[in-house]
Amino acid sequence: MQLDLATIRIKNLRLRTYIGIKDEEIKNKQDVIVNVTINYDAKRATNSDDMQDALNYKTITKAIIRLVEDNRFYLLEKLTSDVLEIAAEHPWVTSAEAEVDKPHALRFSDSVSLALSCKK
Repeated sequence: MQLDLATIRIKNLRLRTYIGIKDEEIKNKQDVIVNVTINYDAKRATNSDDMQDALNYKTITKAIIRLVEDNRFYLLEKLTSDVLEIAAEHPWVTSAEAEVDKPHALRFSDSVSLALSCKK
C-alpha cells in the first residue's frame, strides 16, 4: 500500500495569552509563537482534489487560536500539550509536533521554547 504522506506546517502563529507564574505574567498577556507540524495520509485528497478529503488546516489553526487566547497557563508544558492535542485529534493524523516559544522569557535570550510530539 502506497501512502501519500502529507506534512502540514503552521509556522510562527503569533498569539497572546496569560502564561507564567510571576505576578506580572498572571496579570498581563504575553506573546507566544506557535509552530505545528502535522503528518497525515493525504491519498484521498491527492486522488480527488476535493476539500472534504483533505485535512483542513484553517479549522485546526482557529481551534489553536481559541485555545491560546481564551485560556490561562502556568506552564509552557501545559500550553504546548494542549496545542499538540488539537493538532493530533483528527483520525487521519499519523503524527504531530507542537512547539511554543515564549519570547524574552530569559534575560539575554531571544526566547525559550518547548516542543512535544506524538505518534498514533
